[in-house]
Amino acid sequence: MTKLSLRAVLIFPYIALIVFLALAIGLLSYKTGHRAVQTVSNHLLEETVSRLSQAIDRHVVGSVATLEAAFPAGMLAEEDIKDNLDIVRTRLWTASSLYLDPNNYVYYGNKAGQAIGLYRHSVDSGELRVKFTPDEHRSFYQIDGINGEPKLSSIEEKNFDPRVRPWFQAGWKNPDDIWTSVYIDFRTHNLVATRARQVHGINHEFEGVVATDMSLKSLNDFVSNLNISENGIAFIIEPDGMLIASSSSSNIQQDENGLNIRVTADKSTDPLLSDIYTQLVPYLSEKMDDFEPETFIFTDNQDREIHVAYNKYEDNAGLKWINVVAMPSEDFMGGIKQNVFQTLLLGVFATTIVIIIGFSILQWVTRDLKLLSNAVSKVGSGHIEKPVNIQREDEIGDLAKNFSAMQQRLHTDYLTGLPNRYAFEQQLKTTIKVTVEQCVTADTITPFVVLFFDINNFKSINDMFGHEVGDQALKEFASRLQKNIGQNDLVARFAGDEFVVALKDVHNSNDLEPILLKMKKTFSESFEPLNSSELTLSSAIGVAYYPEDGVNTEQLLVLADKKMYLDKAEMKAEMKAEEDIS
Repeated sequence: MTKLSLRAVLIFPYIALIVFLALAIGLLSYKTGHRAVQTVSNHLLEETVSRLSQAIDRHVVGSVATLEAAFPAGMLAEEDIKDNLDIVRTRLWTASSLYLDPNNYVYYGNKAGQAIGLYRHSVDSGELRVKFTPDEHRSFYQIDGINGEPKLSSIEEKNFDPRVRPWFQAGWKNPDDIWTSVYIDFRTHNLVATRARQVHGINHEFEGVVATDMSLKSLNDFVSNLNISENGIAFIIEPDGMLIASSSSSNIQQDENGLNIRVTADKSTDPLLSDIYTQLVPYLSEKMDDFEPETFIFTDNQDREIHVAYNKYEDNAGLKWINVVAMPSEDFMGGIKQNVFQTLLLGVFATTIVIIIGFSILQWVTRDLKLLSNAVSKVGSGHIEKPVNIQREDEIGDLAKNFSAMQQRLHTDYLTGLPNRYAFEQQLKTTIKVTVEQCVTADTITPFVVLFFDINNFKSINDMFGHEVGDQALKEFASRLQKNIGQNDLVARFAGDEFVVALKDVHNSNDLEPILLKMKKTFSESFEPLNSSELTLSSAIGVAYYPEDGVNTEQLLVLADKKMYLDKAEMKAEMKAEEDIS
């Protein structure tokens, strides 16, 4: 097959492009422009959806830190809040200072019906709300600063019993942090979610619940101020369709009795939002396993093509919301249609197409060069890589083939065909690294074993039969080793008559014993090239277990080597004892 030079590959396409450029400008300009802008718009929608998740996360992290500051994990509460009232008050002030917006209210109630809470009006002032008996009405105190003297301002008219409140019930029934249902705050008329957590007493049993309110007003303001496009909208809903925040309509409305009620997306005053939710419902009914943005397109009642992106936000306390961003295609395609003619006249768009195609060709040429460069860099850094699979009939293909051959020679023992010492050490390092990474995610470590072999009396074989037979003995020993290990195990010639093996599926001595017996039996068979039943390939064996005997390559090999020499010494001692008896 005739090889194409790299220069020809680079030059000829550009000559063809110049000849046919005039004929291709019209079609390529519009199609490429349409596709490019559509791609950018999808990225914009997906990025905006991700920003919504980040905004929610900033709200949620405040509630986590607030509860931890109020009652740190493991802190035990007194049965009577009066016993350490000042300390609790100080912690509540500190907790409410962390994220004054939106977590400016933190409170605690216990199973005895006592309650204490701190509502922050500003950085410098707040309101302390306290009751010490179930029948007592809460007293409200104004305080200025963390050490300010409480001044009685009012006594609550209704009797507040924390034990019957939704946040207390939720915290009591759940051992972990839990969110209450989103509700309308009667004071601010804004949506609020409450995060609650159990608090244990000095007897290590349930004593009470600490909670903090998370106002959703700032989240709604963030969504309302998103600059998407002229007709684009964004909103956040719960899985049942209840609006959390919206850029185009209110999340609260009044019913026929003048009472504030929450709004569902299908009842929104914005027709586009309602249409989007109707189209979104089938997607929400499917299982959403990941948090990556998804997109779809539909045509609304006005025959507009609507592009929609959505993803879910979920935390470990039960908060599950759906973020949605959408905009009509006319918002981003109108400009393209208007400017196509001007672009054709000026030739700017045609030039852009040429550049794009040119870069595509250069990418095709340089992609494999980059693969080779990365492979060379990794090999130079000590990493074992598989041969580079580049199938080309040009100079780059020749370079890839030569590099693959070099890799093979670099990491292979020329006599036995096994990996050499360097290759084994690198592969063993990789195995340990993967095992450690799996331990981090699975919280368990997978042990394996390293074996060190040294052929007995190998020098005598060379002295008696010559180095050619010695080489045959090494090849035969390598072959017998390979037949006794699994597909995923590692075997290599370490040096001279020394070999090493890593058995990945062997975890302890009980697993190893039958394998060693099988190996020793295999080694004891006669060495056939000499037709002699007296010459065998027995070996001293050293064993090291990961991670019991070592946590890195050097430790495992050093210990296995030492145990191999101990095994060799024991074998010699046994032979000497037998000779003395005889």
